[in-house]
Amino acid sequence: MTRVLVVDDQAPFRRAARTVIEGLQDFELVGEAETGEQALAMAGDLHPTVVLMDINMPGMDGIEATRRMVAADPDVFVILVSTLALLDLPGDVEASGARAYLSKEAFGAETLRRIWSSGLPGSFITSGQ
Repeated sequence: MTRVLVVDDQAPFRRAARTVIEGLQDFELVGEAETGEQALAMAGDLHPTVVLMDINMPGMDGIEATRRMVAADPDVFVILVSTLALLDLPGDVEASGARAYLSKEAFGAETLRRIWSSGLPGSFITSGQ
């Protein structure tokens, strides 16, 4: 079972992600966080396999939360999500330890499954704008 933690300060995206994950047979939603700080605490307790991490959040942003999360658990598969176009992503996205970037507009069951199944260590996958 692929254990998923959703991290986003916007409730509508968390609801949408919950619906997508609950519809996937081998995926299980283990938690939802609204901030980077909350995500770090929850990841330590829940040990997710995959984290859907918003980039822009108040307080600790998704890039810093990803950096800390991956430092604590190098096996966690963080997928950064945002409405930002690929060209507008912060320069330190790939150095954060995230394994992929997914545009919120492209988010869906098949895209999530494809990214998860094709994620190779050391690679950075982009999907969306």
